[in-house]
Amino acid sequence: MPLRSRERARTAPPPATPRFLLPALVLAVLGYQINATMLSPALPDIARRLDTSSSLVGLSQTLFFLLAAVGQVTMARLSDYRGRKPIMLLCGALLILGNLACALAPDISVYLAGRILQGVSAAMFSLSFLTLNDLLPPTAFGRAAGIISAVNGGFAGVDAIVGGRLADTVGFRAIFLGGLLLSVVGTAAVARYVPNVAPKAEGTMDWLGATLLALGLSGLLVGLAQGAGWGWTSAATLGCVLGGLAALTAFVLVQRARSTGGGTASGTGARTTTPVIDIRLLASRRAWPLLLTVTLTLAGAFGALALTVPLFTQDPHAGYGLSATRAALLYATPAAAIGVIGAPLAGYFGPRVGWRRVALVGSAGSLLAFAVAVPFRDRPWMLFAALVVLGLTYNGLSITGLNGFAVVSAPRDQQGALTGLTGACFGIGASLGTALASGLITAAGAGGATGSAAYTGAFVVALVLLALAMVTALAIKAVPEDAGSAARDVERVPAVHL
Repeated sequence: MPLRSRERARTAPPPATPRFLLPALVLAVLGYQINATMLSPALPDIARRLDTSSSLVGLSQTLFFLLAAVGQVTMARLSDYRGRKPIMLLCGALLILGNLACALAPDISVYLAGRILQGVSAAMFSLSFLTLNDLLPPTAFGRAAGIISAVNGGFAGVDAIVGGRLADTVGFRAIFLGGLLLSVVGTAAVARYVPNVAPKAEGTMDWLGATLLALGLSGLLVGLAQGAGWGWTSAATLGCVLGGLAALTAFVLVQRARSTGGGTASGTGARTTTPVIDIRLLASRRAWPLLLTVTLTLAGAFGALALTVPLFTQDPHAGYGLSATRAALLYATPAAAIGVIGAPLAGYFGPRVGWRRVALVGSAGSLLAFAVAVPFRDRPWMLFAALVVLGLTYNGLSITGLNGFAVVSAPRDQQGALTGLTGACFGIGASLGTALASGLITAAGAGGATGSAAYTGAFVVALVLLALAMVTALAIKAVPEDAGSAARDVERVPAVHL
């Protein structure tokens, strides 16, 4: 059956869907997002005002993104059992507490605790996608998902500039006070305008599996983020990475036992403990190529945009020697602004041509843009043009398409699992990309590389990662005919197609 015919055959959304649903979710996502995008320019101010080291401030960023990955998985999956709205309200409460702690922090320890609480609330993004899919028909879901993706990227790059201005004039606490106000408004909007939807999964949450997954992700992310500083062969780095891999191996074994054994009873007459994610789904071409594509895409594009390009454009010897503000205006803000346009476009076309196709176009465009950027990076206008294209393909099409595919391709009772894992892979990819870029640039400098050659390795590795992402994107299997928008097909649970 053609894609459009399948989508018309899906059941209609509940008639009571509130008209302010999307604005409420936008506010909720923004409340989290400004803590990620506005804070980067204020990091030196935080170190100065809290009388702490730059390494501890850097650790706060690591913990923030680490807990974001863990929160995406656990909170999204928990919402399958408890419902989306209660978990969104929990995330909103954690975000409010985190903003308060950071705004009023007397020292770095309280500030670190606040950043941890804020990180967990990153699940608001995945929960918004899942909520929209629960309540809206496919085309409306696509448009709304595009808007949420655009918002999740920040204010078209302006937020970083505003954050820097606030840090220079008022201080970093102003950023968190603004975030506090927005998080209160967003949480209240969720409470008022987001309806309760019945849970999608039966049984109980697999807390053992969730703990193993959280430990595994934590070990990998900390090892990748701190490897350059600790040394890639140091005991701390190897302990984190190997410990993370061991926990992930145990997670797979536990999930396999849960999946093949039908779960485990949690007591006499108690409900069955179901896996965090069915291992058969994880091994299918609807899951593992998706997760690899997300990881590789973020490693290539984010690592370049967040580290390699800023360092290169500000380097007076190897790059353009621009000021931080001018480099951001010319080589960061345009890509972010174009992404705000690209994400709604991806949301419009996703339900019409298929989310997989949107993701493929995004991957191909990003690869092409970087294939031009690498050999012509010495020409400022060529790099500028390539990054503008990357803003459309990566910030817009790829991120929205991959998230949309994760939501609509998962079985009805595992939507939170696959969506949460996809969100976690964004964090893994970002950490991997920045760690590789930092390590290669440092190694090139130590090896005596001069001029633009000091950045060659980082640029080339980003290109290779995007090429690998293109390969894994081609391996993603399209949504089966019987698995379309499973959240609205309450008569049956779609089978797992390997």
